[in-house]
Amino acid sequence: MPDIADGETVEVKGSAAKPYQLKNVGGVYSCTCPAWRNQSAAIEKRTCKHLRKVRGDAAELERIGGELPPKAKKSAADKDGPPLLLAQRWDNAIDLADWWMSEKLDGVRAYWDGKQFLSRQGNQYHAPDWFTKGLPDTPLDGELWIDRKKFQRTVSIVRRQDKSDHWKDVRYLVFDAPQQNGGFEERLGFVTEHFQASEHEFATPHEHWRCTSLQHLEEELARIEGLGGEGLMLREPGSVYEIGRSSTLVKVKSFHDAEAVVLAHQPGKGKHKGKLGAVVVQLEDGTEFSVGTGFSDAERAAPPSVGSMITFRYQELSDGGVPRFPSFVRVHKAAASKPKAAKKKAKTTVAPAASASSAGVRHFEFAEGKSNKFWEISVDSNEVTVRYGRIGTDGTTKVKAFKDDAAAEAHASKLIGEKTGKGYVET
Repeated sequence: MPDIADGETVEVKGSAAKPYQLKNVGGVYSCTCPAWRNQSAAIEKRTCKHLRKVRGDAAELERIGGELPPKAKKSAADKDGPPLLLAQRWDNAIDLADWWMSEKLDGVRAYWDGKQFLSRQGNQYHAPDWFTKGLPDTPLDGELWIDRKKFQRTVSIVRRQDKSDHWKDVRYLVFDAPQQNGGFEERLGFVTEHFQASEHEFATPHEHWRCTSLQHLEEELARIEGLGGEGLMLREPGSVYEIGRSSTLVKVKSFHDAEAVVLAHQPGKGKHKGKLGAVVVQLEDGTEFSVGTGFSDAERAAPPSVGSMITFRYQELSDGGVPRFPSFVRVHKAAASKPKAAKKKAKTTVAPAASASSAGVRHFEFAEGKSNKFWEISVDSNEVTVRYGRIGTDGTTKVKAFKDDAAAEAHASKLIGEKTGKGYVET
């Protein structure tokens, strides 16, 4: 494990707006987090999860000369979850040949800290002792999973606190060992060796295989989704386990093409003032919605005419049958007599690199006087991620989890409505 040199300061990202500062002054280690500040022990005997994350449990145990304090319940000021590597959506800009592929599981992400399972928010999953028996005392990263299309059942079981026999339906599929040394291959090797040496009824390494080409990626994506899976995860060879979102881990889902008839034009605002903001379209089954992304400046100046047919690309359908993250592709020269409905004749393709918003992130901007702000939103399963701030800055990112996908989608739609009502324009 790395250490903090005498006189050195290390920053660790937490839930506060500013990162926590870890210091070593003459062998006295400190942290600016509330957990360290509020301890009653002498300052040279204090520790916290951030110091333990950087220095390791063994080093902190030796330093304070006693037992490590139990993990306290998280306060409103310190709601950090476990130190997880998070994926980014693939935008076709990265060549994924030779990367490691695995199925994207529709289960519950679970961090095994050596003693218990923790959610992304740091909440404990109360697994029975017989379920965790044989797991190593070192951290593992994986997914609590029952089967494809069984997400809601998985959630209903792992969130119970009675350690019920329902856990016999659950499996822990392990895809990383965060605190092991080396690149991804070495860490996955540790996982494989552990479970080969110690048979475990309810836990197993998650299968990975090499991606040989874009065609191979498309074939595997179609195969997994044909089986009812969500998509693929791809990991860069030799990559380290980074905390937070990393371009070394990407998730890939199919996008679908469908056709719709243009009903009306919506005027643009902000940078698109005087041009097209979005087109209101209708599917064959009567579903109406707006398409506001994917247009070039020239296409916004001369938009598809009312009554024409367009092809758009979307990620999936909401529970109400409305395409999520629709993006304009092209205008059809043929007459708009029978648009292809998203529900019935969707053509599966891998998402193009042309539009970042077609990768799941919707970007909005507001410009008025000296005010130039941006606001972004994306939905990933039951989580809504929002990033906002002044244009030209990194802004602030917030993630909120909901009980299910539908609740997350409803919350995102509500926020988008609020922002567009205040004059924000999707770009």
